Amino acid sequence: MLKYKPGDDVGPLEHWPFDNPASDYRIKEGDPKTSGRIDAGGPGHTTRFGIWRCTRGVFDCTEQGDELMTILSGRCRLVQLDNGETCDLGPGDSLFVRDGSRVSWVVIEDVTKVFLGHKADGY
Repeated sequence: MLKYKPGDDVGPLEHWPFDNPASDYRIKEGDPKTSGRIDAGGPGHTTRFGIWRCTRGVFDCTEQGDELMTILSGRCRLVQLDNGETCDLGPGDSLFVRDGSRVSWVVIEDVTKVFLGHKADGY
């Protein structure tokens, strides 16, 4: 069983560069750095569960898979780029984002999230 709650130490994470061509990352402000870990699923699977962390900055990307996320620490704003809808998130807040959504991540304070993703044709 894995259990995370706001403020928990999530353990070691590895560097995750902004290099997935399908995500089409565009750094807009600052020098954000990401790290993470897949705790279940991953390549070859249709679901994955893990931890993701990002330092302050702003970037646009195309989300890969339907994803339910819960913020464990930090603050951010997600902007849906096709319609301008925004969602401010902090510890304990959850959000669902659809596969293929083009979003802007505005990371105000370094963010750590737990996520559960699903991609019908696999990751």
